[in-house]
Amino acid sequence: MTLLTANSPTAELQALDAAHHMHPFTHGQELGAKGARVITRAEGCWLTDSDGNRILDAMAGLWCVNVGYGRKELAEVAARQMQELPFYNTFFQTTHVPALNLAAKLAELAPGDLNHVFFAGSGSEANDTNLRMVRTYWAEKGQPQRDVIISRWNAYHGSSVGSGSLGGMKGIHMQGGLPIPGVHHIDQPNWWSEGGYSTPEAFGLERARALEAAILEIGPDRVAAFIAEPVQGAGGVIVPPETYWPEVQKIVDKYGILLIADEVICGFGRTGEWFGSQTMGIRPDIMTVAKGLSSGYIPIGGSIVSDEVASVIGNTEFNHGYTYSGHPVACAVALENLRIIEEEGLVEKVRDDTGVYLRERFESLTDHPMVGEAKIVGMMGSIALTPQKETRAPFKAEAGTVGFKVRERCFANNLIMRHVGDRMIISPPLVISREEIDTLIERAWQSLDEGYAAVKAEGLFEPA
Repeated sequence: MTLLTANSPTAELQALDAAHHMHPFTHGQELGAKGARVITRAEGCWLTDSDGNRILDAMAGLWCVNVGYGRKELAEVAARQMQELPFYNTFFQTTHVPALNLAAKLAELAPGDLNHVFFAGSGSEANDTNLRMVRTYWAEKGQPQRDVIISRWNAYHGSSVGSGSLGGMKGIHMQGGLPIPGVHHIDQPNWWSEGGYSTPEAFGLERARALEAAILEIGPDRVAAFIAEPVQGAGGVIVPPETYWPEVQKIVDKYGILLIADEVICGFGRTGEWFGSQTMGIRPDIMTVAKGLSSGYIPIGGSIVSDEVASVIGNTEFNHGYTYSGHPVACAVALENLRIIEEEGLVEKVRDDTGVYLRERFESLTDHPMVGEAKIVGMMGSIALTPQKETRAPFKAEAGTVGFKVRERCFANNLIMRHVGDRMIISPPLVISREEIDTLIERAWQSLDEGYAAVKAEGLFEPA
């Protein structure tokens, strides 16, 4: 076949894509009829498509390009490692230098006694690992009946059979016979949508105590772990009330249940600390990492595990692993990525400078007539669209109808801003400048104005 290039006509690229490429989380026929947007290059916070449009990426790819696009250092490290040792596995009593160095570096960066790393190729794989690891942990401690993992509705922990079951996305559960047995879901700490007349503080305690109620319902001797994102990402950047996480920590401590913090999105500076667990003041037994670990330049994920859990798992043969666990090229790139984050002070920059400025500018969007709430932690934020701010009312139209219209205007205005239902979310590269933040807010405001006009014209600006 004749290979197309980035300079090929857009229509030809779209036709070949529609003919052979199956996209994630996509209605294939609808996309084929519309035509995919073809991204051909990127630099810093900016993408270029096949029509030459220059687009501000306020989602850092898929929450992951923390150091920005076009970092030659990462390409050079990958090339060197491919020439030296392109692949070897870590099975059969074998290791290699990139894997052992990266594991040691992650142990240095992670809080508390999280000193051990089991590598995977993605966050989904790492959460599958966690599911098996916590069940093996309790079996080795003579409590095999402790096999239930509690999670939250609207959480996202991946889309494989195991990780998709751990997550609380009902759309995922509708396909493929999910969730698997032994996973129990409780309600999320989403005050805007579900808080009713409660104050955020009271609601946070109520939703945290739902964990204790579930533990008592299931039986404390049967619950293995609670898994949660410090800030729910794909669920709409749901920032819990300040009372939520301290109460959750008390509950897991009280019942001796393992706490798994899914840091796939929150990790590596996104919240203004190295990990979201530090931002929220929690002490996980396992942290799931991926995405920002390599800034998305190469697939890699892992579970950072406490001394206690690693010690128990180390007493047996853990019959689990992946061909690409600790892939040498991925580990080398991740190490270089962590060096860049450290040497350029990106975590501190988010915490003390650009994150503060982004928060100020982002929260100003609540002045728009269609925006009821703006929540942001570090470099991840969301706005809630509503036809009635005072009551936090949803739209009468099907959930996501208005959000999709605003997202389409964002695309038209060369801004990548995602919608989750009727929430608009951002997660820009950590290297974004103040000037680029200004551009982000200007384009977001323009897109909101255009979306608002369309919604009003179509008679959709009505509360449920």
